[in-house]
This record gives sequence, structure tokens and C-alpha cells, in this order.
Amino acid sequence: MGLFKKNPFGHILFLKKWLIRIMGAITHRRYRGFNELQIEGSEVFKDLPDNNVLFVSNHQTYFADVVAMFHVFNASLSGRVDSIKNIGYLWNPKLNLYYVAAKETMRAGLLARILAYAGAITVERTWREKGKDINRQVKMSDITNIRRALDDGWVITFPQGTTKPFKPIRKGTAHIIRQYKPIVIPIVIDGFRRSFDKKGIRIKKRGILQSMVIKEPLDINYDTDSIDDIVSKLEYAIEQHPSFLKVIPQEELDAEEELNKQRKWEY
Repeated sequence: MGLFKKNPFGHILFLKKWLIRIMGAITHRRYRGFNELQIEGSEVFKDLPDNNVLFVSNHQTYFADVVAMFHVFNASLSGRVDSIKNIGYLWNPKLNLYYVAAKETMRAGLLARILAYAGAITVERTWREKGKDINRQVKMSDITNIRRALDDGWVITFPQGTTKPFKPIRKGTAHIIRQYKPIVIPIVIDGFRRSFDKKGIRIKKRGILQSMVIKEPLDINYDTDSIDDIVSKLEYAIEQHPSFLKVIPQEELDAEEELNKQRKWEY
């Protein structure tokens, strides 16, 4: 790799590689130490092409979720199955790995800007900004950037656009799937909102079992499935369809959210 070789977004790959190595080493114990990450289904990665793969997941914190995915993806590509033991996998990380994030979030402080360099595709929310509800059109440049990232590699997205559980899937993700026809891999995570603060930076509670389940590619007919069909498939695949509330009562979710607010930080 040339020292100043760049990806399609102008990021120097040499710097991105060292950033992933350093941040990966710093954060490893958050998933294998302070808390334990249980992984299932990572053998899926070995059969995927190098680009045009879209990972869709539920969302629990701003940063801890996607950092965990960087660990799991790279460990799996280096031959580990359902394990992030031994951080040697960080030496040669996948550099064409991206994640979709709100522009507002990724501009909030130095750490967010550093994490953005690791692979963020920043987009402007169409429904919320600075804590207030809004309604604006999707920027075509945001869609173009997602397409550019898919052409170059793998993209992680959180189609609910929020860390609150059981919120509706944003139809923009379904439009991207229908238009660009990526392989769609669902991921279901749990335990992160109990482990970390909302941003996913501070450790809120130790000894929590976190989980990440990587599922088989979603069966989508890009020509005949409607946008609503795709949205419904995504909701079931990442286990955020309202029917799952029959298994997890809303009262329990509300009580857990209130408990999260009351807990003091633990270091």
C-alpha cells in the first residue's frame, strides 16, 4: 500500500489502518475483559464478496455497537470463528469497511471526529436535529456517498436511526437496498445499552454479557418486493418488529430505560 493512498472519500489508508489498530487495542477489553461479547454466526463473513454488502442492525449506543462490529468483522476475516480472542487481527484490518452515522453525532467533539475517520459515512437526518423533530428532504449527496461506499466495500447501517428499541425502520434504507441491490446481512445485538452510556464511551456496568448474532443473507427480490415489503423483512430480521413486544413487554423496556438513567457511572 502506498503511504498516501486514499479511499474514495479522500481518507489516507495508512492513517486509517493505524487508527483502527490503536482504537481497537484501546477498546478490546470492553468486549473481552470488563464485559464479555458472545458472538454467533460469524462464519457468514468468509463467503461474502469484497464489496456491495450492507449490514443492517438494531442500535443501542452511538459508538460501542459499531466498534464491536469492527472487532468481530476483522477477527472473522482473519480466521477466527465467533471469537475476538487475541487482537492480532487488528494488524491487517479491512479498510473498505464503512458505517452510516448522523453528521450531527460525528461532529460532536474530537473523539467523534477521530472515529469518523475510521469509516463513517455521515448523513443529515431528515426527521430530527439538535433534539427537535424536523422534516426535510434527503440529500442526494448522502445517497451518493452510500453508493460509493458500497461500490468500494462493506457498509454497516442502523435503519431505525435511533438507539431507542422498536422504533420504525426508516424507508430510506429500503430504497437503497432496492436501488443498489446489495447482499443484506442482518445483525442483532444486545447488552450494549446495559454496559455503556448512551454514547457508548463510558463503561456504565461491568460483568454484562453482550451478544451479537450475525444472520444469513436476507432473501430479497429486488425487482418485485415493494419498499414496504423490504421494511417488514428488515424489522423481522433485526428483531425490531412490533410483534416482538409480545415477548418483551413494553413495561419492562420502560423500566430498564429508567434504570439506565438512574445508574451512576462505574470506572
